Amino acid sequence: RHEGPTSAERAAHWLARQPQGVAIIRDATGQPHGFLLAVTIEQATEADLAVDPAVRAAHHYLEHTAPLRPGETATYFRFWLAADSYQDVSPVQSRLFTKIVQHYVATPGLAYTFIPCARPEFWSPVFDYASIPRLSELDFEVDGRRYGLYGHDWRIRPPLAWLEMMGDREVGLETSRPPLPAEQLVVLSQSDFEAAVREALRAFTQANTLTANPLLSSRLVVDKAGAAASKSERVAALQNLLKTAADSLQHAPRQAKLYRALHHTYFQPAATQEQAAELLDLPFSTFRRHLTAGVKHVTDLLWQREVGSLNPP
Repeated sequence: RHEGPTSAERAAHWLARQPQGVAIIRDATGQPHGFLLAVTIEQATEADLAVDPAVRAAHHYLEHTAPLRPGETATYFRFWLAADSYQDVSPVQSRLFTKIVQHYVATPGLAYTFIPCARPEFWSPVFDYASIPRLSELDFEVDGRRYGLYGHDWRIRPPLAWLEMMGDREVGLETSRPPLPAEQLVVLSQSDFEAAVREALRAFTQANTLTANPLLSSRLVVDKAGAAASKSERVAALQNLLKTAADSLQHAPRQAKLYRALHHTYFQPAATQEQAAELLDLPFSTFRRHLTAGVKHVTDLLWQREVGSLNPP
């Protein structure tokens, strides 16, 4: 009734394929007054994407512009409407938006969300206020009506930081954590992240070299140092993160040998790895095995924090 037969067919498809993404707003008598259908993009098959070009375009955008990393998810709020007033301002619409915000906060590993609007210009002030940018390149047309898209990368500004910003705006305060421009943050793939950790370990005692490490612009380091931190403060934060991750090896007797290999190689390095092995009274092959396992521990632990920082405790 509101969007036409093609939208109805696509809604029916997603209802069958991802029913877990449906939320219904009901009145006091139990009658449905509002409808929200959230599509989990990475779970969509090629057949699904062939049915709905709007979701297909977002899938392509993620692949080429903002790739998902292991453990991350993206949501397309494909349909949202009130039974009587469609997407106009109404109590039902407010409850739908509340459902969407709850999804932001409660979804583990949420990396990206997309929201289409039948009247994108009308909703522009609301999304501007919420710092959710317009993605006009992902606009689409169905049955002669054009829909405008808004989207947000939650790896750039995580949900709790976004809620803090919105709270400050509501009471007229300047945010206590100034927004960090997107170009100052990097979203590294897992392989690139691991390579950057290895580079940072090798340069641990060389602060000037660390200033070029891409981890300085990762969410991991920015959360640790603060969005307004200087480069030297970010270097110090990165060193602290590396050292803390390595220190955790000392708590398990069987892993302490890995910590010692890291310590004599990176934190208080011997002149060569051969000399480090001699200090530890180990065959060089054994030392190398311990060092490799220690580096993997540090890398894995920091990667978990990087991805987990999407929804910090």
